[in-house]
Amino acid sequence: MADSDGEYMADELSDDDISAQVGGGHATRSSGRANADVSSSTRGGDRDGGNNRRKAAWEDIQRSWDTVVEGADGSINSTIEGLKEAGKRQRLLRDTTPLQRGIIRHLILILDLSFAMTEKDLRPTRYLLTLRYATLFVTEFFEQNPISQLGVVGMRDGLAIRISDLSGNPVEHLTALSALRTQDPQGNPSLQNALEMSRAGLFHAPSHGTREIQIIFGALLSSDPGDIHTTIGDLIKDRIRVSVIGLAAQVAICAELCSKTNNGNTASYHVATDEQHFHKLFMDVTTPPVTRSAKQNQSSLLMMGFPSRTVGKSVTLCACHSTLSRGGYLCSRCGSKVCALPAECPACGLTLILSTHLARSYHHLFPLKNWAEVSWAKAGRSGATACYSCGSAFPAVRSKAERDREKEDDPGLVKDSLIKGISESGRYMCEVCGNHFCIDCDVFAHEVVHNCPGCQSDARGNVVTVS
Repeated sequence: MADSDGEYMADELSDDDISAQVGGGHATRSSGRANADVSSSTRGGDRDGGNNRRKAAWEDIQRSWDTVVEGADGSINSTIEGLKEAGKRQRLLRDTTPLQRGIIRHLILILDLSFAMTEKDLRPTRYLLTLRYATLFVTEFFEQNPISQLGVVGMRDGLAIRISDLSGNPVEHLTALSALRTQDPQGNPSLQNALEMSRAGLFHAPSHGTREIQIIFGALLSSDPGDIHTTIGDLIKDRIRVSVIGLAAQVAICAELCSKTNNGNTASYHVATDEQHFHKLFMDVTTPPVTRSAKQNQSSLLMMGFPSRTVGKSVTLCACHSTLSRGGYLCSRCGSKVCALPAECPACGLTLILSTHLARSYHHLFPLKNWAEVSWAKAGRSGATACYSCGSAFPAVRSKAERDREKEDDPGLVKDSLIKGISESGRYMCEVCGNHFCIDCDVFAHEVVHNCPGCQSDARGNVVTVS
């Protein structure tokens, strides 16, 4: 504490007094080593004017309101619209290289339910925010991975709690997560117990699918009954990948866990900085991982059934839950009835899905390429006046002199044009079909339908000649 007292600087001191105090004989966090050269460059190369005082890291703040510039009419509407458009495009500017991915996934979600989740650095609390994002994650996971399975495990009081079993029905997981809102987080987490329970749940997962564990970790400790390194070795043998999203700070054992289970790659370990970053990291898990091992790269045939929904005249028991119902899906092999798809037939083990489920998983293997920004010069040559998809009118094409005059009158337009991903003309072009689209159709095509409307409606390759 004596060192902390020596670092204290009163607010009434001048800059000269502060520099004199920092230049004392002892070393502090702000001054560095005691024998350091005063004229040496700092880590960021910043100094406060002519004084020798180094600028602390917290003094170099990037404020969000510094990028807001008033327009010619005195409002900030143009800047806000530009930032919104940049946010939409930022989600789309990702790598679209086709890679081999495991679209049949088996994922265990581990949630931290310990005392550390009562902190309020993430509003309203870490616990409530994690439950809300977990609910959104379950819905988005089965939307992007309809033929995959998910299970949820919790960590509380040094024990692992099974919240929901591994299944492909999102309703079961959403019901189990909603029941956790009435409970309070307590005790210490145990990574080893949670990993062992998850490993047991993934033991019967078929070899043609992926085995993954996603951990939401809010504590800085783990109360384990044994050696967690033994558990890490078992996870490597079972080819189970582990990813961690930290809510407090980086933990050494979590970094080691992610590195060893992902072939030395530490990109699967992240620490959330705020609510938006936490949401982004959580939703990124919905993308299937890239297949790395040579065993999984080998092509193999998988037998599946595509049953149709039937409604009987009388109620019958389903084979999955033993509940009475009229409707259901009959297994293509043995004729057993299941309630919902996708599912695995309880009688013969055949994978039962719909053709739409397989089509929705296909876009991960061949993602839609990013559309290019259209300059004013290209917009004038194209002659397009409206979006090809929704028909909304584009801004009128202006000459270079008119655009320069507008930038002089409205400085906000200059900053908007410098934001990465924003098209100055408000148009985005598919490089395959050459059609122009608006930003909303760009987002909808890449995040929902995963197809280009112009390419799908192009009939140039289907011309039929009549003799």
